[in-house]
Amino acid sequence: MPTPPPTGPLVTRETLTAQLRALGVEPGEILLVHSSMRALGWVCGGAVAVVRGLLDAIGPDGTLVVPTQTGDLSDPAEWRRPPVPEEWWETIRVTMPAYDPLVTPSRGTGVIPETLRTWPGALRSAHPQTSFAALGPRAAEIVDGHAPDCRLGERSPLARLERLGARVLLLGAGYGTCTSFHLAEYRIPAPLVEIGRPGAAGWEVVTEVSIDSDRFDELGYDFERDRTVVRGKVGAADVRLFPVADAVAYAERWLAVHRPREE
Repeated sequence: MPTPPPTGPLVTRETLTAQLRALGVEPGEILLVHSSMRALGWVCGGAVAVVRGLLDAIGPDGTLVVPTQTGDLSDPAEWRRPPVPEEWWETIRVTMPAYDPLVTPSRGTGVIPETLRTWPGALRSAHPQTSFAALGPRAAEIVDGHAPDCRLGERSPLARLERLGARVLLLGAGYGTCTSFHLAEYRIPAPLVEIGRPGAAGWEVVTEVSIDSDRFDELGYDFERDRTVVRGKVGAADVRLFPVADAVAYAERWLAVHRPREE
């Protein structure tokens, strides 16, 4: 059967910028973007056009930040989608390449973050599993010093984004992707877990705060019911815009009530 034509809408760099500006994205601001390329519609120029449109919206004084996580740099014993045979585990641990911020591709965050990661001038944080990439005049201030034992807590780019007054843009992505909620997990009693991963000197195990995006969609529903969240459309995508600090503060209270944990 012939492939059906795209249904659109047609999205261009210029229309994306105009719609973001109409939503209230401001020149000079710091924007943490979680995105879905598929949700936008038919984009002329693909992810490159999206990144250019985002950069146009915030202007030369703005800074664009995206998650560039690498969850595959982890213990194969924990892999579920798909699992690998147990007899492979030790070989995988011994041979898995260590994280290199310049060459290790992101995984599971989409084509837009991966495009920004490789953009000329982009900087990337050092955490081997939960890095962020940033482009703009505040990029180094945001990504430098990401502690290797702090995935998404006080010594991660998230805490810096909070202090710098950054906003979150959910561009076709749901609240389940909202990394800002994870910062709240570091501020409530939470269990610690041991995490295996490749390191510069071979396989290593570090102790970290347990993080879990379970119920983040429910948390997001309550958040935008109770707090000011700008909502609109860019192309076909549902878009939400709100301060990182508001999301963290609300999540800290919500998680303490709805998902209590023991230390």
